[in-house]
Amino acid sequence: MNFEDKVYRIDTKVDKMRMRRKDTDSTKVKENVFDTATLKTLYTLSNKGIIKALGGSISTGKEANVFLADGEKNECAVKIYRITTSTFNSMEEYILGDPRFENIRHRKRDIIFAWTRKELRNLTRAQSAGIRVPEPIITERNILIMEFMGENGVPYPLLKDVLLDNEQAHRIFETIKEYMHKLFKDAKLVHGDLSEYNIMIDTNDMTPIIIDMGQAVTLEHPRADTFLHRDIENILRFFKRFKITTSPEEMYTFIRYNDNKN
Repeated sequence: MNFEDKVYRIDTKVDKMRMRRKDTDSTKVKENVFDTATLKTLYTLSNKGIIKALGGSISTGKEANVFLADGEKNECAVKIYRITTSTFNSMEEYILGDPRFENIRHRKRDIIFAWTRKELRNLTRAQSAGIRVPEPIITERNILIMEFMGENGVPYPLLKDVLLDNEQAHRIFETIKEYMHKLFKDAKLVHGDLSEYNIMIDTNDMTPIIIDMGQAVTLEHPRADTFLHRDIENILRFFKRFKITTSPEEMYTFIRYNDNKN
């Protein structure tokens, strides 16, 4: 079988796996996301039984698309970093100075592969520190497979989209503050882009879930402290509407220096 025939078979296989729900932008999504190498990787993951069927799009970010999928046992999320259309304007400030990128060749493909592996490691470290995040499953090239955070194919809402009363907001704020402390002290990470746009809320018990950990940096990163201040400002800005009056200095001190073990 020649190369063109192999690619056709891979492409056909993915077409059978994907889009159980009609997606009016499916052609555009396919062109931007499912290049030949990504199709091959999905085909391999399918053959291994890690994903059984690829469903519709859950979200589209600046650098990646996330799809719902049937996994070995439960629904999972398949995050695909776009190789052909990604830019590094939003990645560069997190990559430069990160010791985990020191030996990575500065080709787009190599950086995206490293970024994808880094997100899996960041999720693992955060989960081990007691922070609720999607459980990472496996990464392969530009694809990260992780726990699907939602029910019946519907993802949990983002914090920005949840109607909260003051009591709920205060409780969620305290949990997020504790997550940031654990991330810093136990996981040795700073999220670097934390806001109401990458915190989900489990509507069953109103607990926050931190997502989008790809850009999180280790404490050795020269801008880790700057990123931490920015995360604090973003969170306080959102919760200010709920009469939360914690100052940036107070929150910074708690995250960096509080040694109470909960």
